[in-house]
Amino acid sequence: MVEQFLKEFTKLIVENPQSVRIKTDEIDATFSEITIYVDKIDTGKIIGKDGKVINAIKTVIAACKAKSGKSYRINIKPNDEE
Repeated sequence: MVEQFLKEFTKLIVENPQSVRIKTDEIDATFSEITIYVDKIDTGKIIGKDGKVINAIKTVIAACKAKSGKSYRINIKPNDEE
Protein backbone atom coordinates (compact mmCIF):
# COMPACT_ATOMS: atom_id res chain seq x y z
CA MET A 1 0.00 0.00 0.00
CA VAL A 2 2.71 2.50 1.01
CA GLU A 3 4.93 1.58 -1.92
CA GLN A 4 2.10 2.01 -4.42
CA PHE A 5 1.17 5.39 -2.95
CA LEU A 6 4.78 6.59 -3.15
CA LYS A 7 5.14 5.44 -6.74
CA GLU A 8 1.94 7.11 -7.94
CA PHE A 9 2.57 10.33 -5.99
CA THR A 10 6.16 10.57 -7.21
CA LYS A 11 5.03 10.10 -10.82
CA LEU A 12 2.77 13.16 -10.46
CA ILE A 13 5.66 15.37 -9.33
CA VAL A 14 8.57 14.41 -11.62
CA GLU A 15 9.22 15.29 -15.27
CA ASN A 16 10.10 11.70 -16.21
CA PRO A 17 7.49 9.48 -14.54
CA GLN A 18 8.51 6.40 -16.53
CA SER A 19 11.85 6.32 -14.69
CA VAL A 20 10.35 6.12 -11.17
CA ARG A 21 11.21 2.91 -9.31
CA ILE A 22 10.57 1.87 -5.72
CA LYS A 23 12.72 -0.59 -3.78
CA THR A 24 11.64 -1.87 -0.37
CA ASP A 25 13.97 -3.53 2.11
CA GLU A 26 12.27 -5.26 5.03
CA ILE A 27 14.60 -4.68 7.99
CA ASP A 28 12.38 -6.55 10.43
CA ALA A 29 8.68 -7.10 11.09
CA THR A 30 8.16 -3.52 12.29
CA PHE A 31 10.51 -1.52 10.04
CA SER A 32 11.02 -1.08 6.29
CA GLU A 33 13.37 1.08 4.29
CA ILE A 34 11.92 2.41 1.04
CA THR A 35 14.16 3.89 -1.64
CA ILE A 36 12.66 5.97 -4.43
CA TYR A 37 14.78 6.04 -7.59
CA VAL A 38 14.15 8.93 -10.01
CA ASP A 39 16.07 10.70 -12.79
CA LYS A 40 18.91 12.86 -11.55
CA ILE A 41 17.12 16.05 -12.64
CA ASP A 42 14.01 15.06 -10.66
CA THR A 43 15.66 14.50 -7.27
CA GLY A 44 15.34 18.19 -6.41
CA LYS A 45 11.63 18.15 -7.18
CA ILE A 46 11.03 15.27 -4.78
CA ILE A 47 13.08 16.90 -2.04
CA GLY A 48 11.53 20.32 -2.60
CA LYS A 49 12.62 23.73 -1.35
CA ASP A 50 14.07 23.36 2.15
CA GLY A 51 12.95 19.70 2.10
CA LYS A 52 9.27 20.59 2.33
CA VAL A 53 8.01 18.03 -0.22
CA ILE A 54 9.91 15.05 1.19
CA ASN A 55 8.96 16.05 4.73
CA ALA A 56 5.29 16.15 3.72
CA ILE A 57 5.64 12.70 2.15
CA LYS A 58 7.30 11.39 5.31
CA THR A 59 4.46 12.83 7.42
CA VAL A 60 1.85 10.98 5.36
CA ILE A 61 3.83 7.75 5.52
CA ALA A 62 4.32 8.12 9.28
CA ALA A 63 0.53 8.23 9.62
CA CYS A 64 0.42 4.74 8.11
CA LYS A 65 2.13 3.49 11.25
CA ALA A 66 -1.07 4.12 13.17
CA LYS A 67 -2.88 1.60 10.99
CA SER A 68 -0.22 -1.03 10.34
CA GLY A 69 2.16 -0.56 13.26
CA LYS A 70 5.10 -0.53 10.85
CA SER A 71 7.70 2.26 10.60
CA TYR A 72 9.25 3.41 7.34
CA ARG A 73 12.42 5.22 6.31
CA ILE A 74 12.21 7.01 2.96
CA ASN A 75 15.31 7.64 0.79
CA ILE A 76 15.57 9.44 -2.55
CA LYS A 77 18.31 8.42 -5.00
CA PRO A 78 19.02 9.09 -8.67
CA ASN A 79 18.60 6.11 -10.99
CA ASP A 80 22.33 5.82 -11.62
CA GLU A 81 23.03 5.02 -7.91
CA GLU A 82 22.13 1.41 -7.17
